[in-house]
Amino acid sequence: MSKYLVVVESPAKAKTIKKYLGNDYEVLASYGHVRDLVPKDGAVDVTNAFAMKYQPIERNEKHVRAIQSALRNADGLILATDPDREGEAISWHLLELLTERNAMKNKTVERVVFHEITERAVREAVAKPRQVATDLVNAQQARRALDYLVGFNLSPLLWRKIAPGLSAGRVQSPALRLICEREEEIKAFIPREYWTLLAAADKGGSAFTAKLVELDGQKVEQFTVTEGPAATAARERLLASAAGQLTVGTVDKKQRRRNPSPPFTTSTLQQEANRKLGFTSTRTMRTAQQLYEGMDLGGETMGLITYMRTDSLSLSQDALGEIRQVIVKEYGNSACPPEARYFKTKSKNAQEAHEAVRPTSAMRTPKSVAKFLGPDQLKLYELIWKRTMASQMTQAVFDTVTAELRVDDKNAFRANGSVLVEPGYLAVYNVSLDVGEEAEDDEKRLPPLETGERVTLTDINADQHFTEPPPRFTEASLVKTLEAYDIGRPSTYASIISTLQARDYVRLDGKAFTPTDVGMIVNKFLTDHFTRYVDYQFTANLEDDLDAVSRGEKQWQPLLASFWQQFKPQVDEKMELKREEVSEARVIGVDPESGKPVSARLGRFGPFVQIGTKDDADKPRFASLRANQRIDTITLDAALALFELPRMLGNLDNGDEVAVNIGRFGPYVRYGSQFVSLKKDDDPYTVDLPRALELIEQKIAALEAATIVKFGDTGIRIIKGRFGPYITDGARKSPIPRSKDPESLSVFECEAYLAEAAAAKKSGKKGAKGKAKSTSAKPKADAKPKTKAAAKKPAAKKATKKPAAKKPAAKKPPKPATA
Repeated sequence: MSKYLVVVESPAKAKTIKKYLGNDYEVLASYGHVRDLVPKDGAVDVTNAFAMKYQPIERNEKHVRAIQSALRNADGLILATDPDREGEAISWHLLELLTERNAMKNKTVERVVFHEITERAVREAVAKPRQVATDLVNAQQARRALDYLVGFNLSPLLWRKIAPGLSAGRVQSPALRLICEREEEIKAFIPREYWTLLAAADKGGSAFTAKLVELDGQKVEQFTVTEGPAATAARERLLASAAGQLTVGTVDKKQRRRNPSPPFTTSTLQQEANRKLGFTSTRTMRTAQQLYEGMDLGGETMGLITYMRTDSLSLSQDALGEIRQVIVKEYGNSACPPEARYFKTKSKNAQEAHEAVRPTSAMRTPKSVAKFLGPDQLKLYELIWKRTMASQMTQAVFDTVTAELRVDDKNAFRANGSVLVEPGYLAVYNVSLDVGEEAEDDEKRLPPLETGERVTLTDINADQHFTEPPPRFTEASLVKTLEAYDIGRPSTYASIISTLQARDYVRLDGKAFTPTDVGMIVNKFLTDHFTRYVDYQFTANLEDDLDAVSRGEKQWQPLLASFWQQFKPQVDEKMELKREEVSEARVIGVDPESGKPVSARLGRFGPFVQIGTKDDADKPRFASLRANQRIDTITLDAALALFELPRMLGNLDNGDEVAVNIGRFGPYVRYGSQFVSLKKDDDPYTVDLPRALELIEQKIAALEAATIVKFGDTGIRIIKGRFGPYITDGARKSPIPRSKDPESLSVFECEAYLAEAAAAKKSGKKGAKGKAKSTSAKPKADAKPKTKAAAKKPAAKKATKKPAAKKPAAKKPPKPATA
């Protein structure tokens, strides 16, 4: 019998901790959350002090039962979930669930937290237990309730007024606004031309460059020279005046010192991992979780980093002492300052009891653990280890030189140079190799220069430039901006970004986020009609209020009541909006053939262009936008080109027509009554007959190779498919009952099965003796193009027989995203 049952969140952490605590402790994992709000309206009862209705999470029920069973043989329960609000809430939910099931009778309960998974930290935590922190739980409940109230009220509104499957979230929506507003800035940006003049100089064989800073007695600004002719004239005038030489004017020599950055928080870790390693926020946090929970280092399992969800910059005294020892050992006494460095976070709600993200032991260098880690784990551990070491090292020292090089009393150039004289903390980064850290650059070196001496002017280069729009957000810059605006919390950034991508509101173009048409329209709807709730300051203030709840300074029910009293009437009011009032439409021009207007807009199945209006005598014509086209940028010519489908390419030898079109499953070639899909690189608007014939021949060859039985000229054949043999006549498909030998079937039986499958498909039933029907992947000939969204329908579930005494569980509605 175990004396105590310890519950953590993950099995990896459970395995590590079990080794430290010994036989008196059983350690099990809850596998994350064990309860959540019921996924339906009314889960937060706004009429009853915002009482929240929870239900067990089905996928984790077996783990809860295992915990319940193990608790019978233990004296007490130790809740050891993660040391943050969410971890506190998981402990509370588990305790509530166990209490409801009478599993806590005569059992003690304690709460402990581990900021690092090492034997010392685990044993110290178990020796100093506390109770579940009600304030932290209430803050998490309030956050969950707010997200639910926003999601379950705004999302259905989007479904009705814009398109099905959309969602709006309390922090997701302001993040989307950031990306969309940046896109609008880029669209509105008008580049300006400017020119720079750079002198190529030389002293004693040492070449260097200098930038023009004074022209005709005036200080040179960015837009002093804005045209090529003016730049050329200035260049020729300066070359003539200089006559091949420049005179050294003032020489300013200074020493510049650069301080190291503080150790990582959750936010800065995500930013740096994205910038240096190309990791997404999700990938960073997943890898960090693995390093925190414990790695097998050749028979010894331990956590390699402290808890990775933190906004604290502090380091423990024990850690500082060890870090300073390693600095002296690895980089010498000169790299270690006389006293440790201390950093203070600007966040007023930073949990200073936590530490920054650091190695659990500085002695474990990346090199010493490399053979035990996967590629991602090693890269991230090395990033964390270096940043931690650097934060406690001396400043880097540079000698900088600024020299004025005069043509005459009205024209001058300026040369800048720097030399790294004391690497300090930059020694950690191997500055000659590390990308992103300031490194010694031979091109920045200047030869020794003295006032009054003359140097050779070999040429003057006039270079054209254009101002550039603000850059699109990368994951790193988006996370940095979210933190600057206090939108969400660092632990939620990964889920915010993932939700935006999952909803197809934004897409990654290289490393930069671009909003989709859907994203732009959802953002416009929310900013036009729910301005307050996507306002950056409002969102930040709400986060501050939740932080105040976590500190016990505010009560959570009044906070929710204040929010709901203003939010609900606005939702009700906007329900009366007409669809055309919120579905953004852009008039592109006029169709030259019909004289009707051409517009781009978003429909229930995605973005499309339309010729004509609903008020015309004839119905409007529609065409879906291509993947790389957008409502706000598509031109008239590009829009009209979309109506060229279906394109007739020619005929086969037997007279069958060959055409190309786009169907619900993508672009395809139709030949007679048969179909073949275009490949990824084939463009339906430009593909020609030879390529279409090539694809047809490939399909015929593949079909012949997979054919088990062919019934003459009937077109019916039995094919060896990926999931077993099936019958087809090119237009219809039918599975073959498992009791039947495919090679023994007659043509009449095959025709019967095909007819049965076709009838079942039409009625929505099953075909082929109860086996789930197999639908044809062929698009309907020359069908109206539809987007992929239209094709995404849930597959029918196979019926299962249940005992008569039990009622089948009600089907759960889709759960709106509320990140």
